[in-house]
Amino acid sequence: MDDETIEVETMTVACDGGSGALGHPNVYLHLDEETLDVVCPYCSKRFVLKEGADVAHTH
Repeated sequence: MDDETIEVETMTVACDGGSGALGHPNVYLHLDEETLDVVCPYCSKRFVLKEGADVAHTH
């Protein structure tokens, strides 16, 4: 599995692992409030909050 990092602009993301044989069931993941990232338990893709994204969290 690749450890791809994807920048997102929301605190909740959906991951299905991509298409074809690399796919997995669609899951919704919530970014950690402190680290502002989350790793998909199925495919190890890492989602990080894009710098400057306008989300409701404490600074």
